[in-house]
Amino acid sequence: MKFLVDAQLPVRLARSLASAGHDAVHTSELPEANRTNDGEIARLADAQDRVVVTKDRDFRDGHLLRGTPGRLLVVATGNITNDDLLALFDRHLDAVVVALEEARFVELAHDRLILHGDH
Repeated sequence: MKFLVDAQLPVRLARSLASAGHDAVHTSELPEANRTNDGEIARLADAQDRVVVTKDRDFRDGHLLRGTPGRLLVVATGNITNDDLLALFDRHLDAVVVALEEARFVELAHDRLILHGDH
């Protein structure tokens, strides 16, 4: 699966996803780095068929109102340490991938995945 990890999430998450065999980039790797605006992140993700991984609720609103980004994974954990975030992804990555094959918008919480809509 292809992911684009947003700025408020750690670069280590993109590296962890890549280590697990996925194509993952972090916004820090984009030409405007972490200053890349949300619209450009959504446009790039859609053009490359990437799932935007974010904590930013603005992406949720854009997805629901305009359908962009087309694929979205919202980390709905509130404040969490980077180590705990990485452990959460390690525990649930297989389920996240399956969920994103079934739904275009998924939320990852501490204890569950929430799927919104379908392909």
